[in-house]
Amino acid sequence: MARRQTLLFDSSKDEEGVVAVIEFLTAFTLFLMILTVFMSLVQLELGSNDPLTDRIDKAAVEGLERLTNNEGWFVPYVDGNRDVVNSTSQWYDIGATALGQGSLQPGIVSNHILDEKRVDALKNVSLDNMVSGLGLSKSMQLRLVIKVESSNDESRVGLILFDGGADRNTASISSVASRTFTSNGEVTSVSLEVHNGGRPPPVLRISEMSARPANNGPEWIEVVNLNGFALSLDGWSLERDGGNGQTTHLFREGVVPGQGLVLFSGDPSSQIIGNATEVFDLGSNGFLGYGSLEGLDNNQGRLRLLFAQVHESSGSQICRIDWTPVSGMTLNSTIVWNGGSPSQASSWNVSNSPTPGQF
Repeated sequence: MARRQTLLFDSSKDEEGVVAVIEFLTAFTLFLMILTVFMSLVQLELGSNDPLTDRIDKAAVEGLERLTNNEGWFVPYVDGNRDVVNSTSQWYDIGATALGQGSLQPGIVSNHILDEKRVDALKNVSLDNMVSGLGLSKSMQLRLVIKVESSNDESRVGLILFDGGADRNTASISSVASRTFTSNGEVTSVSLEVHNGGRPPPVLRISEMSARPANNGPEWIEVVNLNGFALSLDGWSLERDGGNGQTTHLFREGVVPGQGLVLFSGDPSSQIIGNATEVFDLGSNGFLGYGSLEGLDNNQGRLRLLFAQVHESSGSQICRIDWTPVSGMTLNSTIVWNGGSPSQASSWNVSNSPTPGQF
């Protein structure tokens, strides 16, 4: 008779093996988590592996330090040379045109306190001068915002003291450095954003024009700067077309302060200027008329504001105004921008109340 053999399995050993595997996987997972956190901390400490990102981060921090750690200075140029003898820390007393003709490092702090005189004077600083003055690369752009965060005067909370620069719409990398100042119960933030976006968009706009002035007064064109920083007129041009033919005037000099406006007149000596910072003469070259002389056609014409980059042979249209006999232009009426797209006919209204220098 055959002997039946019984095999017995020790289930306790199998359970111990499963537990050991689970414990190993748990420990390994915990190790990976710790390693991930460690590498993240190392990256925060040492920065990213992208050299451009690191340069922009550094530029934002160092640029803000230059802007907020001193009073700043200005050195004029004489015959192309730095006139150090006449350098000054009171750069805020110098106009926009003169600031563009020297070496500038803007500073907005005096005696460790944010100086509103210097903040207000930023409107006379061009964006190019700001970029170079803060030591940024020419390939970088910036935007500066200075804002009242809290105040004993509730009406000032949220007040923007300055906002200017280039938007980062076309930028792939940007970095923001911020600092706050407290004085007289008011907290103000200064935020400097540096990015690698392209050149800032042209922000000059025709805001009003007069083709039929009363009392034989001068024809005039009002132009406003929508940016907080000053803008050079270099590269800008005006083109008129009508019964007197087509003529273009290309600007080689002149500056429009940030959030400011200027007037182009057929006769600056008799021009009502309002709050305009400067009046440019476009009568001596015949572009604008005065008295019996006509530049802009009274009945039917076209006026365009153009802008050309350094490498461009012809300007791009920024503003366009067309008027005809049915537009409603009468003696002393003007054409006013209503805030729409400045190249569209619907963006211009006829007004019977001229306001030169009052955008």
